[in-house]
Amino acid sequence: MVRIIDVAKKANVSTATVSRVLSKPNTVTEETTEKVLQVIKELNYQPNALARQLRTLETKTILVIVPDITNPFFSKVLRGIESVAVINGYQVLLGDTGNDLERENGYLNILLQKKADGMVLLTARMKSKNIEEMALKYPVVLACEYIEGSAIPTVSINNISGAQKATEYLVKLGHKRIGFISGPLDGVIGQDRLKGFYQTMTRYNLTVESILVQEGDFSYESGFNIMNQFLDLNHPPTAVFAANDEMAFGAINAISSKGLSVPHDISVVGFDDIKFSSIFKPALTTISQPAFEMGTMAMKLLIKLMNKEEIERHQYLMEDQLIIRDSCSTHLS
Repeated sequence: MVRIIDVAKKANVSTATVSRVLSKPNTVTEETTEKVLQVIKELNYQPNALARQLRTLETKTILVIVPDITNPFFSKVLRGIESVAVINGYQVLLGDTGNDLERENGYLNILLQKKADGMVLLTARMKSKNIEEMALKYPVVLACEYIEGSAIPTVSINNISGAQKATEYLVKLGHKRIGFISGPLDGVIGQDRLKGFYQTMTRYNLTVESILVQEGDFSYESGFNIMNQFLDLNHPPTAVFAANDEMAFGAINAISSKGLSVPHDISVVGFDDIKFSSIFKPALTTISQPAFEMGTMAMKLLIKLMNKEEIERHQYLMEDQLIIRDSCSTHLS
């Protein structure tokens, strides 16, 4: 195995210089840097990550906790995080909780054991007290979700106003009997999108029947099953707002399986604007979130925390947008 001393000898420099070329190249002349990098390439030298960690007390690894990696929305946020992480010399360690609170708590041990330098949470279902305590000891950033009144740096959209836009769009198309498939109500995203729906219906003096508001789990299957429940009613809704795109796809396919058409019989709106939304038939009207940008911003904030730099503000609200496609039509009452 090639050692750092072998590189130093062949390049005719000290081991300290080789180390600086690898960790702080800006402190070494360009000529020396090129010479050392050439020798590293020739000898195929692989730095000892463990030795570096013991020396610098850094792992150059960050932990990202995701509620469901199969959801394309989170994949896009992750790509944003990784794009900034790689440029800054960090690798990303992924923890997929599968929407399991116990697993979410378990991943915190990675930080406690100092196997990562910081953490981005894309889910926050664990007790806010636990997250706050972790954030006092380690660099922590929240993305997508937030904790009310917390000083933890957070990147998200306003889910209440996003849901208001989607609901208002259906109302202005003439729909009055609107069904809502929420996300899990033990999380702030599910709660906020439900609030936005209720607030808009109230503002337009429209009645919300409790039977037309059902809790899903952000999966295709829950959208399909809940939509079938709606269709079994004596008076099904003329429009449905699903709190994410995957549930909206499930709802549309449930409607089609009954021989009905979207949007001619029932209109459907989703939330997130994942890539498949524009490909699906009919193309889905939805609320677009800047997922990739949310990821890049979260990672930039985490790097500032890890470098002990000052953060200008702690709440970063990104812009969402209503994307109108083919899944909704006017309803004449």
